[in-house]
Amino acid sequence: MNDTVKSNANRNIIFLVLVASLGYFVDIYDLLVFSIVRVPSLLSIGVKQADVKAVGITIINWQMLGLLIGGLLWGILGDKLGRIKVLFGSILMYSVANFVNGRVTGVDQYIIVRFIAGIGLAGELGAGITLVTETMKTTKRGYGTMIVSVIGLLGAAAANLVAKNLDWHWAYYVGGILGIFLLLLRLGTFESGLYKEVENRDISRGNFLMLFTNFKRFIKYLYCILVGAANWFVIGILITLSPEFGKALGAKVALNAGDGVFYSYIGIAIGGLFAGLFSQITRSRRLTVVVFIIISAISTVCYLQATEITNTQFTWLCLFMGFGVGYWPIFVTIPAEQFGTNIRATVTTTVPNFIRASLIPINAAFATLTTHYGMINSGYILMGILSMIALFSISQLKETFHTELDYVEQA
Repeated sequence: MNDTVKSNANRNIIFLVLVASLGYFVDIYDLLVFSIVRVPSLLSIGVKQADVKAVGITIINWQMLGLLIGGLLWGILGDKLGRIKVLFGSILMYSVANFVNGRVTGVDQYIIVRFIAGIGLAGELGAGITLVTETMKTTKRGYGTMIVSVIGLLGAAAANLVAKNLDWHWAYYVGGILGIFLLLLRLGTFESGLYKEVENRDISRGNFLMLFTNFKRFIKYLYCILVGAANWFVIGILITLSPEFGKALGAKVALNAGDGVFYSYIGIAIGGLFAGLFSQITRSRRLTVVVFIIISAISTVCYLQATEITNTQFTWLCLFMGFGVGYWPIFVTIPAEQFGTNIRATVTTTVPNFIRASLIPINAAFATLTTHYGMINSGYILMGILSMIALFSISQLKETFHTELDYVEQA
């Protein structure tokens, strides 16, 4: 390869990583904007203060169900039609949904629009990570996914800043505008070379059932999902319900969920940077995940022990908890490295969305536990269970740092 070709290839890779990063930025912005504007938006459309928590959980559950369905849809299409087409379709869907979301006037409308937005959001991360891992060199792809996740996770900070300076309607409109801008940038991206190699071969692509017809493949897929279970408990329960946790901890001043999201995602971005570098230095995805699961469990204990918590303590604890779940860039890289090119997009897209959708049973379990043990003890119990599941699951997956991705799964 001459210098000119190599230089062009490097520029293409840099552009791809940049666009994937901005895509994840918009994905996170849109995914969390409801958690940030939950209270003012629901009160604005007539929900009573006493019902805000219950209605909010219902809407989040429908959004997560959309992510679950969208993960299947976009993942399969990503392997059948290509990674780029999925990115275009998913961005267009959630951009339109956000514009509509700014105009909702009732709970039923809110539920429907967040469900549709969830379907659209499901395609962004998996397709972007698949493109990056298939395009970069084996020993360097960890850096690529690290950059995607670190920049992307700052979308939560942007969502909080927008929501603080604009009303909740415009928080959604801005999400739609960002999506359209991203769609224009996507026009300059290119398809994965590995996908092009298998595109015209007589081989099953995007066959979701392949994950269930072979027990070894199925159990590996299941472990990939369970590794991240504790991750969304921190964001979906401990941070989103921080006003309620603040009351249980005896806070003198009400805790703000928007601030919690803002600081926890700054922590996640910092943690993602450290996790990515630690993974590259140790050349081990598994060790990195184990270390960060333990840090996450410790941070949760600190949070749940913070009686009479102040806003300053809350800020630092959110940063700490965010740092603990900062192994997300490593976690989303692992599924891409565990499976062949013909079902890689299916796996890489469905796994993180199944984890996001796991918030539905986690919410149900937490609600059941709180009726018997209260919020604080329920937090301890659930985090303990999810952390043990995650540690066991990562112990069952093979190390994939040096894995070459130029292979396919046999039906």
